Amino acid sequence: MTDTLSARLQRLLDAGHQGLFRGGLMGLEKESLRVSPEGGIARTPHPQALGSALTHPWITTDYSEALLEFITPPFDGPVQALDFLRDLQTFTYPRIGEEFLWATSMPCVVAGEAAIPVGRYGTSNAGRMKTVYRVGLGYRYGRVMQVIAGVHFNYSVPEGFWPVLQKLEGDDGDPRRFIDAGYFAMIRNLQRLGWMVPYLFGASPAVCKSFLAGKPTHMPEFNENTYYEPYATSLRMGDIGYQNRKEEETGIKASYDSLEAYTDSLECAITTPSPVYEALGVVVDGEYRQLNANILQIENEYYSSVRPKPVMEGNEKPVLALRRRGVRYVELRSLDVNAFEPLGVCETQLRFLEAFMFACLLRDSPVIGEVERLQIDHNQSAAAHRGRDPALKLLRNGDQVPLREWADEILTAMAPLCAALDGDDPGRPYSAALERQRAKVADPALTPSARMLAEMGERREGFYEFARRLSRQHHAHFRGLTLAPDRESVFEAEARASLDRQREIEASDDVSFEEYLRRYFSQAV
Repeated sequence: MTDTLSARLQRLLDAGHQGLFRGGLMGLEKESLRVSPEGGIARTPHPQALGSALTHPWITTDYSEALLEFITPPFDGPVQALDFLRDLQTFTYPRIGEEFLWATSMPCVVAGEAAIPVGRYGTSNAGRMKTVYRVGLGYRYGRVMQVIAGVHFNYSVPEGFWPVLQKLEGDDGDPRRFIDAGYFAMIRNLQRLGWMVPYLFGASPAVCKSFLAGKPTHMPEFNENTYYEPYATSLRMGDIGYQNRKEEETGIKASYDSLEAYTDSLECAITTPSPVYEALGVVVDGEYRQLNANILQIENEYYSSVRPKPVMEGNEKPVLALRRRGVRYVELRSLDVNAFEPLGVCETQLRFLEAFMFACLLRDSPVIGEVERLQIDHNQSAAAHRGRDPALKLLRNGDQVPLREWADEILTAMAPLCAALDGDDPGRPYSAALERQRAKVADPALTPSARMLAEMGERREGFYEFARRLSRQHHAHFRGLTLAPDRESVFEAEARASLDRQREIEASDDVSFEEYLRRYFSQAV
């Protein structure tokens, strides 16, 4: 696999195409829980001053009314994306009163599941559908799982890169099919090597005991209110995080062999009834409990660390958008919120991830068989729960390989690509980002997860105290920032416009909710 990366990269460089590596588009999605001054999940509605969670393009909510989601537009570099994310959060803080944003991925659910408010999106059919979907998630998985926060990194390869690569590969087929195949090759390798992300960037090695709500666990106590695992990197990505356990019962799992296989497998899941969910009921005592009783209510319910994403048009089903227009970008979903960064993510991390995703595109990427799928799942779980264990070995082609040895191989193979991404930049930002990750592989104490446990130990803090302290620090940081007047004007105008759009949607509804759902699910190519 390394040889394929080196060979493809060298052919591109020999042909004078070094400049094509730069200019890919990237965007961020960051989730943050609103927390009351007392430290529990906020029970207040989404602040109207932030606009409509239904129609605002940059500030919305995820599962809960209290789980804010900040979405940046795509930019051609990490600095611009981070600047926009910073400005969104700077705009938000003065508009949430005495509340503050939680600094970590894992929540503290001190008041229990019933205290987690489900997202509300108004009275329109579109808004009701979003709420009912979330009600269904609560019935299916429990509400606590749904308020785990994360950062999603969205990336698309520079458009000019594809025709050059297609020509060098000797492929004279349909360009769109070549691009789709390339993105799915990237996705398969992101799954194969995805254990690298929690190792390098995982920041959830401990959880508040309230998160488990009294359920039995094998995790040791850190103190009277915290569980942890001594070598854990990302419990969010481990067995206690949000996973689709039902695949083992139903035998349905998304296939990443191709765009066609992927959309067919998801279409099967969203149209196949589940006896377990039929038992829950869809409409009970006049209230919707879920959108339907199928294995998946909609495509977004399928959890994956990485997703192919299309450009959506209107109220379109994602599988249809993928079939009609292909993959536009890839969403990497396995990033914890880094409590040590006010933004939850940093420039060095984004530069490394851009290079990592590009490397996954250029590597050889055969389809994933049943045995390799089991190895991928094992490696993901092992890295999440025991990633910093010096004795940990992962599975590769039936052999056991030390995590640190495999990680070092991957980083070594990425060095020429990072140099190509650096171009003429004297600061060599991509190579510098790579070296930062090399240091973490050589010394696990430098990883965010290790730093977090070390600081908790030094200060004799449990998870809650640690997260609350950093949340307060970030609160002070953002309240100390001032938005540029033109940026504030844009954000104010967008908040007002989003409320107007929601009112227009509500006024234009001309069918019942039942008919709206029937039309949505009956869409066909």
